Amino acid sequence: MTGARIASLDIAEVSRRSGLPASTLRYYEDRRLIASTGRRGLRRLFDAAVLQHLALIALGRAAGFSLDEIGAMFASDGSPRIDRSQLAAKADELDGTIRRLSAMRDGLRHAAACRAPSHMECPTFQRILGAAAAGAFADQPGGGRRRAIATLSPRRGRGIP
Repeated sequence: MTGARIASLDIAEVSRRSGLPASTLRYYEDRRLIASTGRRGLRRLFDAAVLQHLALIALGRAAGFSLDEIGAMFASDGSPRIDRSQLAAKADELDGTIRRLSAMRDGLRHAAACRAPSHMECPTFQRILGAAAAGAFADQPGGGRRRAIATLSPRRGRGIP
């Protein structure tokens, strides 16, 4: 053999192997995240390497990167071109999300077990309300979220029991 021919997969096979609907594959192709290599009749064909490419996209989505950010992580030839500082920044963002969700979890546990006659009479619950009002649990950045979460942190000695 003079060279091994790389198998082409039609869109149905890529969909089956990746677990993604064909509509998502077409959308990713429209967004230039993946590229078909041709057609067999009306069906798009993809190089088998598209499966690894889709796995990288899935990993990026799971980490919270937007499709635009993921698209920028690939060179024009489709090879990965991942900016390590961007990964570190996303890890820092995830740390903040973990802190926010941990504080929310602890607040919910406290509210479920609180012995106060009413949650409104509980000082800890009042701190939780204050943190929520300050934006501690909001998805968007800003305000006093970091400080409000810190007031709920057990490491600060004022945590949720």
